[in-house]
Amino acid sequence: MEREFAKHEHLLARWLIFMLGIIIMSFGIALMIKAELGSAPWDVLHVGLQHQFGLTVGTWSIIIGIVIIGLSSLMERRLPQAGSVVNMLIVGIFIDLFLWVLSTPDSFLMRLLMLMAGIIVIGYGIGTYIAPGCGAGPRDSLMLALQKKTGWKVSRVRSLMEVLVLIIGWVLGGPVFIGTILFSLGIGQVVGFTLPQCTIMVNRLLGRGGTRENINQRSLRTYDYDGTG
Repeated sequence: MEREFAKHEHLLARWLIFMLGIIIMSFGIALMIKAELGSAPWDVLHVGLQHQFGLTVGTWSIIIGIVIIGLSSLMERRLPQAGSVVNMLIVGIFIDLFLWVLSTPDSFLMRLLMLMAGIIVIGYGIGTYIAPGCGAGPRDSLMLALQKKTGWKVSRVRSLMEVLVLIIGWVLGGPVFIGTILFSLGIGQVVGFTLPQCTIMVNRLLGRGGTRENINQRSLRTYDYDGTG
């Protein structure tokens, strides 16, 4: 009985950490958007859709997430993972909440600092929600499904996805600027730094031994929300 209780308690702790990581990542996404210096590719798409059709950025994040989860499920012929669904919903809700709370600074320097802070916060959010091992985000699920179908390398599939989404978002009027470039070039390095830290921290919190994880050996790549993905 005690062992069964401990097992459920451990599972609950993993999911709480998972959701905390998603909330942290959502805050970073909102910081980037409010800096108004360019957003990550998926956020460019969501903001572009907002400009053209209304609704909120978070709502579009959820809608696109539903489409992506549906495609992944059809391609893999199985029901979506709980982690993907939770990821999609929490990201959309908290992006809108943080966008409502935050405001855009007047000076360029403060906006640039906000942008850089957003990228770093996203990195820690990704590291925190990946570490408990509760599942991939919607966009990573699609990436892995496409990789299985095409036989291409994960990096190639993900790059093509990001470029296509960025082009569509830009055509729709999404914010493509220096932040987009900085994010695309830097998020891999940021997550490579934050993920081992978060993995060690989460392992300690969960009371399980763990070693430093090499992100370059993971099947999942950097932008797991799956935010604005």
